[in-house]
Amino acid sequence: MTQLTPDTQEMLDSLRAAVSETLERKQRLGHYAVIWQDDKPMLVGEDAPDQVDRQSPGGQALD
Repeated sequence: MTQLTPDTQEMLDSLRAAVSETLERKQRLGHYAVIWQDDKPMLVGEDAPDQVDRQSPGGQALD
Protein backbone atom coordinates (compact mmCIF):
# COMPACT_ATOMS: atom_id res chain seq x y z
CA MET A 1 0.00 0.00 0.00
CA THR A 2 1.26 3.46 -0.78
CA GLN A 3 2.04 5.94 1.95
CA LEU A 4 -0.70 8.56 2.35
CA THR A 5 -0.05 12.17 3.20
CA PRO A 6 -1.10 13.15 6.72
CA ASP A 7 -4.04 15.19 5.36
CA THR A 8 -5.23 12.30 3.21
CA GLN A 9 -4.90 9.85 6.11
CA GLU A 10 -6.92 12.20 8.34
CA MET A 11 -9.68 12.38 5.71
CA LEU A 12 -9.72 8.60 5.31
CA ASP A 13 -9.90 8.10 9.07
CA SER A 14 -12.79 10.59 9.29
CA LEU A 15 -14.71 8.81 6.52
CA ARG A 16 -14.17 5.41 8.15
CA ALA A 17 -15.39 6.75 11.50
CA ALA A 18 -18.49 8.31 9.89
CA VAL A 19 -19.35 5.06 8.09
CA SER A 20 -18.83 3.03 11.25
CA GLU A 21 -21.07 5.35 13.29
CA THR A 22 -23.76 5.29 10.60
CA LEU A 23 -23.76 1.48 10.36
CA GLU A 24 -23.96 1.21 14.16
CA ARG A 25 -26.90 3.63 14.24
CA LYS A 26 -28.72 1.74 11.48
CA GLN A 27 -28.21 -1.52 13.39
CA ARG A 28 -29.52 -0.02 16.66
CA LEU A 29 -32.60 1.30 14.84
CA GLY A 30 -33.20 -2.04 13.15
CA HIS A 31 -32.56 -0.69 9.65
CA TYR A 32 -30.78 -2.69 7.01
CA ALA A 33 -27.69 -1.39 5.22
CA VAL A 34 -26.39 -1.79 1.70
CA ILE A 35 -22.69 -2.69 1.52
CA TRP A 36 -20.38 -3.73 -1.31
CA GLN A 37 -19.17 -7.33 -1.01
CA ASP A 38 -17.81 -9.79 -3.59
CA ASP A 39 -18.13 -7.22 -6.39
CA LYS A 40 -21.85 -6.65 -5.83
CA PRO A 41 -24.17 -4.77 -3.47
CA MET A 42 -25.40 -6.76 -0.47
CA LEU A 43 -28.32 -5.98 1.84
CA VAL A 44 -27.45 -6.77 5.46
CA GLY A 45 -29.53 -6.56 8.60
CA GLU A 46 -32.55 -8.24 10.16
CA ASP A 47 -35.05 -6.29 8.07
CA ALA A 48 -33.19 -6.57 4.76
CA PRO A 49 -35.43 -7.58 1.85
CA ASP A 50 -35.03 -11.20 0.77
CA GLN A 51 -34.80 -10.40 -2.91
CA VAL A 52 -33.45 -7.32 -4.64
CA ASP A 53 -35.14 -5.90 -7.72
CA ARG A 54 -32.35 -6.01 -10.29
CA GLN A 55 -33.70 -3.02 -12.18
CA SER A 56 -32.13 0.40 -11.99
CA PRO A 57 -34.37 3.41 -11.31
CA GLY A 58 -34.35 4.12 -15.05
CA GLY A 59 -35.76 0.66 -15.78
CA GLN A 60 -32.63 -0.91 -17.25
CA ALA A 61 -31.32 -4.17 -15.85
CA LEU A 62 -28.27 -3.87 -13.59
CA ASP A 63 -26.78 -7.24 -14.63
